[in-house]
Amino acid sequence: MYAVIRTGGKQYKVQEGELIRIEKIPGDKGSKVNLDDVLLVREDDKVKIGKPVVKGASVSGTIVEQGKARKIKAGKFKKRKSYQRRWGHRQLFTRVKIESIKAG
Repeated sequence: MYAVIRTGGKQYKVQEGELIRIEKIPGDKGSKVNLDDVLLVREDDKVKIGKPVVKGASVSGTIVEQGKARKIKAGKFKKRKSYQRRWGHRQLFTRVKIESIKAG
């Protein structure tokens, strides 16, 4: 059984017992999370596709980690103008362990 969920503007294919890394959501380590934006659910040979979401379907999990990703460096440079600018960014993320998928 698997499901396709939407969170943080991205879509993820998830299965029970799987660890996924999603955009940061509020909550502390060990707290329960319920993801209700389920776009598709497949169990055995039955497939339920939502318009846009599957009614009554949900995915529940536990927050394992809140953290920051590796730094991404970027910059601008103009030759012969004595101009350069550099910056970096570290994206916040939440690691979630999927515990159950309800088909609805």
